Amino acid sequence: MKISLKWLSDYIDLSDIPMNDVIDKLSLSGLEVEEVIDRKSLFENIVIGLVKEKKSHPNADKLSLCVVSDGENEYPVVCGAPNVDANQKIAFAKIGAVMPDGEFKIKKAKIRGEISEGMICSEKELGISDNHEGIWVLDEKLKEGTPLAEALGMDDVIVDVAITPNRPDALSIIGIARDLAAIFGKELKIPEVDLKEEKIIAIDLADVEIVDSINCPRYVAKVVTDVTIKESPEWMKKKLRSIGLRPINNIVDITNFVLMEIGQPLHAFDLDLLADKKIIVKQAGKDREFTTLDSKKRKLQEVDLMICDADKHIAIAGVMGGENSEVTGKTKNILIESAYFHQSSVRKTSKLLGLSTDASYRFERGTDPNITIWAARRAAKLMAELADGKIASGEIDAYPNQIEKKVVSLRYKRIEKILGYTITNEIVKNILLKLGFTLVSENSESIKVEVPTYRPDIEREIDLIEEVGRIYGYEEIPTVEKISVALETKVDQSRFRSDLKNILTSLGLNEIMSNSLMNGETAMKFGNALNVMNPKTIEMSHLRTSLIPGALTTISKNIKVREKNLSFFEIGDVFEKKTDGGIKSFDDFTETEQLLITITGKINANSWFAEEREVDIFDLKGIVKGFLENISLDNIVNDSYYQTADPLFEYGFAKTVNKLTIGKGGKLNKEILDYFDITQDVFIFYMDLGIIKNIKAEERTYNELLKFPKVFRDCAFVINKDVDCENVINSLYEASSKLLKKIKLFDIFESDVLGKDKKSLAFQLEYFDNNRTLTEEEVEKDFWNAIDKIKSKFNAQLRGK
Repeated sequence: MKISLKWLSDYIDLSDIPMNDVIDKLSLSGLEVEEVIDRKSLFENIVIGLVKEKKSHPNADKLSLCVVSDGENEYPVVCGAPNVDANQKIAFAKIGAVMPDGEFKIKKAKIRGEISEGMICSEKELGISDNHEGIWVLDEKLKEGTPLAEALGMDDVIVDVAITPNRPDALSIIGIARDLAAIFGKELKIPEVDLKEEKIIAIDLADVEIVDSINCPRYVAKVVTDVTIKESPEWMKKKLRSIGLRPINNIVDITNFVLMEIGQPLHAFDLDLLADKKIIVKQAGKDREFTTLDSKKRKLQEVDLMICDADKHIAIAGVMGGENSEVTGKTKNILIESAYFHQSSVRKTSKLLGLSTDASYRFERGTDPNITIWAARRAAKLMAELADGKIASGEIDAYPNQIEKKVVSLRYKRIEKILGYTITNEIVKNILLKLGFTLVSENSESIKVEVPTYRPDIEREIDLIEEVGRIYGYEEIPTVEKISVALETKVDQSRFRSDLKNILTSLGLNEIMSNSLMNGETAMKFGNALNVMNPKTIEMSHLRTSLIPGALTTISKNIKVREKNLSFFEIGDVFEKKTDGGIKSFDDFTETEQLLITITGKINANSWFAEEREVDIFDLKGIVKGFLENISLDNIVNDSYYQTADPLFEYGFAKTVNKLTIGKGGKLNKEILDYFDITQDVFIFYMDLGIIKNIKAEERTYNELLKFPKVFRDCAFVINKDVDCENVINSLYEASSKLLKKIKLFDIFESDVLGKDKKSLAFQLEYFDNNRTLTEEEVEKDFWNAIDKIKSKFNAQLRGK
């Protein structure tokens, strides 16, 4: 946003403060100054000139030969503007002048055979506005030879300030002045709006009805009658030009002036063009076409908020007015609109129409609902002064649901803890009062303030601390040579993710990052998806419900370029609605941090030492096991297997801790793969990292090397196919003493030779004691007790017996 320091001085006296200090402090307070333009230096060697003579160029029909005087000398000038004429006062760039864009220096030249010693300038060439239809004809009272910057009051300094989206209050001259008043301890001067009003009452001249009070919480209308449309006085035109706005007429200029002054967008309607003299605020509905002030037909959405009269649309709320109600040279009676529109409504409409204006820019970020009446009165007062208007008594204020001001408490001790240095209680209070906060209560430990509605970004104590810090000065934060950090058991989020990524890459996986937005059809396949209110494209209309679609899209694209052997992982958040209804609060949906591991293709290529083979579920299990070992969870995690328990998989397995599932995986169903145009097997495993973070891993301990020999026994059982291997292993442990330390399944065999619906399971049992050598007798006794248990419990037959 461009700020004129001359205009700024109307609201705060900074004459005793060096300009560089103002610039530095403004930037340090969070309002970064991007550029400082000294306009006086921009117009060096450009003066007020008088065209004393004009005649046709002998060698060019569209050029004129002029004689221009600077009060002392006369210069021949070749000019191509159609509107140049004798006795005009103009902006004359003398030889040596550099045009404001810095790309063109005026030199003596010969144009089509005639000498030219300067240039008669247009507004565009001077950077005043975009008007390039002809030369800039100036007031005839100006004295030739006077430097242009001095004559037109352009000997000003313009500061271009970058305003962050959370600071809508700073999108005005007074908003910037308010911050500077707090920084330098100055008084902020807000113009008085005492009005001389007529006896006729505004509500007798017009009416306002709000149909959509959600998107338009407040609409203020002020009526001014008997205005005269004419040029604005020079002082107003100078102010507008100084920040790059082109003066149009006194009424439009006043609305632009108040907009830049206080940050409240206004619109002036020709009251006589409004059917039934009525304003209705409602959605566009079926009437979907509207011609705006720029003479372009706009196609509306049904939900776009519109300003209407009794018969028709007359403006797109918060964006732009319409041709059918604009102020013209014949306008006599004005209705001033000063409204508060909901940010999301204006933002959505502006984006869909591809139409951004100074008004929409501010409404999208949030204006002040409580400045509407002041702004309307300020504009009405100026219209009375500059357009000879008569102000109707009172305002029409439609405000069905009043927006309450927030009250926030601030503890003084908390400021010291957060900022690292002490600020006296009195300074804290003065800073907040200078910024417009209202004192509710205070004591020696805290202060409670009411937040002005022009600061929608202030919600919590930490926000107030930030305000105190930025105004007092972040440069005041002391340098600390040594910082003590408490060792806590809380999970460091960034460190946690970084550690996981290091582990997964060490297991041979590559990281991918997929889009968290996807189309609705895909998102609904994997969960109850949340839609995005204002999607960029139909392919980015919903939040992802799973990491799987992103992985499969990556696989599909790689296969198409003949990259078929893939192994990768992704860590990211997924979102899912809890119910089928709308989202009213954060309780209506879940956000889960997940890890996805994906492998497909061949595990290795042909080589002299190994044959190539396709990846299988055991490769996936190995990766998952290695991952859990690295995060010290392998000793407390259990496996469970399933054939059809999850519709995503043909078969798979899950990992559980105390019956709580922390992850699932397996071979993906063909139906899912076909949807992503994948023709090879894909194995995936996904985990809930939120659960994993809260699991306390067992401590790793050192075990001394075993001093006594181990004893091994092998056995194989013919058993029914439906018996789970895990149940057999658990039963072997139950039937054995503490001497049995480990059981390993080393063979599974199925054949008709064994009998119908039978299988063979072969196990190796490992026995030892840390303190002595086992005897053959005790091992044999323990082993056969276990064998007998399995035979009786599962009706099993010991193979070879």
